[in-house]
Amino acid sequence: MMSRERGLTRRQFGTGLVSLVAATAVASRAKSEASLPTIDTHAHVFHRGLKLAPGRRYAPDYDAPLALYLEQLDRNGMSNGVLVQPSFLGTDNSYLVESLRTAGGRLRGIAVIDPSVTADELRALDRAGVVGIRLNLVGQPLPDLLASEWKALLANLKALGWQVEIQSNAADLAVLAPRLLDHGVTVVLDHYALPDPKLGVADPGFQSVLKLGATKNVWVKISAPYRNGSAGESFAKETYPLLRSAYGLDRLLWGSDWPHTQFEASQGYERNRQFLDTLITDPAARAQVLASPRSLFRF
Repeated sequence: MMSRERGLTRRQFGTGLVSLVAATAVASRAKSEASLPTIDTHAHVFHRGLKLAPGRRYAPDYDAPLALYLEQLDRNGMSNGVLVQPSFLGTDNSYLVESLRTAGGRLRGIAVIDPSVTADELRALDRAGVVGIRLNLVGQPLPDLLASEWKALLANLKALGWQVEIQSNAADLAVLAPRLLDHGVTVVLDHYALPDPKLGVADPGFQSVLKLGATKNVWVKISAPYRNGSAGESFAKETYPLLRSAYGLDRLLWGSDWPHTQFEASQGYERNRQFLDTLITDPAARAQVLASPRSLFRF
């Protein structure tokens, strides 16, 4: 009887040990996920005292200063952010650089530069926390990457390990991105790659963009669905599974697009952060998307 009791106790102990190990693993994984960074990869800061670029298509009539952006990060549980130079400020990245230094390593920057920029100027931006350049080509012709100044610039970007972020329609991205990849630089595509709103995921340009996932050197921002037409959120829900399949979670980037220029009346930081929860319902997958930009942006 005593032996049987001892046997039963051992079985109970064994079962309890397995349960304890499993519970510890779950707790450890939860703790690990909780400690992952949460990175907003697309936001802008500016104020009305800054000099505006000539030929700009838009200029805001309000301020979106660094302090207010940091407040948005804190309020929405974001550990880090990436500031993208607004097009209406042109190539004067001084406020961007000032903001990066003020934030003390919490932020990284994407600059807008002239192709003739020198290697020394790029290195100075690199030391300030800039990790790439942005090409906003909406309504603009594609750059001639065979021109000598572009060849020199792309060689410098490759040497620095910088990315080239592009905002343009999917048809243009399908042409330009492979050319940039030929120069050995990392490519980031803005806002779901901006397919033709009338065609949505059937846009041939977007279908070509999906194929770029196989290169493992292209990233896509699942940001600002409202920039993809009036049914932007529905489009995003249709697009996300395709992007996930083509690129994998580790090459999708979330961005708030704060302060949502030209869409300020209908958008807000919290709304866009909550939409991510609707878009990616699995907490582990969502945590991976929010953390995966860490190496790309050098956090």
